[in-house]
Amino acid sequence: QVQLVESGGGLVQPGGSLRLSCAASGSVSRFTAMGWYRQAPGKQRELVAAISSGGSTNYADSVKGRFTISRDNAKNTAYLQMNSLKPEDTAVYYCYANWRLRDYWGQGTQVTVSS
Repeated sequence: QVQLVESGGGLVQPGGSLRLSCAASGSVSRFTAMGWYRQAPGKQRELVAAISSGGSTNYADSVKGRFTISRDNAKNTAYLQMNSLKPEDTAVYYCYANWRLRDYWGQGTQVTVSS
């Protein structure tokens, strides 16, 4: 089984930064991929960023150049560094991991970008 616990969300002003963390139960190096999705009110959940077991990354066009996903195998944790935040980044952010053909999800953390 896999448990994922997100942290780091909160309220930030436009142009500010936040770093989300996703702590996994056990080694993150076993996951085929890890990443972050987000869901804003009234909208579908969308992929924000993902990192493969080999370290390849991909990002939604809307966050390229502003967000960076990384993984620390020693700490069993993945991170999403979010810079130059915009009001449209406001959403609940969910961590996910793919392992043995199954997706596992965290409980989500709220990110609100507002002045």
